[in-house]
Amino acid sequence: MAYKTMILQGVTMARTIGKYVDTINTLKLEDRVLHHNTLILGEQGAGKTNLACKIRTFAIEQNVPTLYMDFSNSSEDEIELRYKDEHFNYIQFSDSQEFDAAFAKLIEERKHIYMAVDPSNFSGKKDQKSKLSQSISQQALLDNYYYFFHDIENLNGFYTKFEDFLLYMLGFINLQKFGFTFLAQPHTTFENPHLKLLFSFLFVGKCSNANYYNTAILKTLTKNKFYYQYRTAYPTLLFNDIKSNIVEIDEYRFEE
Repeated sequence: MAYKTMILQGVTMARTIGKYVDTINTLKLEDRVLHHNTLILGEQGAGKTNLACKIRTFAIEQNVPTLYMDFSNSSEDEIELRYKDEHFNYIQFSDSQEFDAAFAKLIEERKHIYMAVDPSNFSGKKDQKSKLSQSISQQALLDNYYYFFHDIENLNGFYTKFEDFLLYMLGFINLQKFGFTFLAQPHTTFENPHLKLLFSFLFVGKCSNANYYNTAILKTLTKNKFYYQYRTAYPTLLFNDIKSNIVEIDEYRFEE
């Protein structure tokens, strides 16, 4: 069974992407999702890419350019067809002048970018900023782009530097104009109580505990069903309430 969770934020609705399992209500994306962070956890085949494509399509419809980082370093032939629409612009990260020139041209033209990345390009030292970090922290990207971070295969190189990457993310969210979507498989790293609390803070906001993706519930979910959580726009006496529901995401249609 799939082990997965989706944490999204939103109230004013705009684009239907699925439905609630226990009610007749539909699940829709709205403008706020572009300015808040989304976490999608799920095993292979759980429907992470399907959901990410819908968020990407929503951003495109809102005229927000996207930078999609594929940390499995896929070649262009290995990428799913659903990404290869008229907005697909593939580039593979490298520490080279050729990459710098091609990347700068895509950013200048506000193109949607699909970038294959080897996570080992992140610095292993907390006080050293890698060329990769410098490249994706350009002001033109921070000011204009919605980011996707997709860790497709739980690469060891990514998680051995996970602490360093989290420090990067904490700095990143204070600089960017738009939010981001983070996709990952449920690596045991996420079960660390401190990291659970940190991730809940990054994606839901101020929270009272670290139990926002309980594995007992998540393991019962089938493909394209997610444990959906979001912070409401109206505050309670302490802080904005967190709502939780089971939702089913529509399968992506190529004609959309």
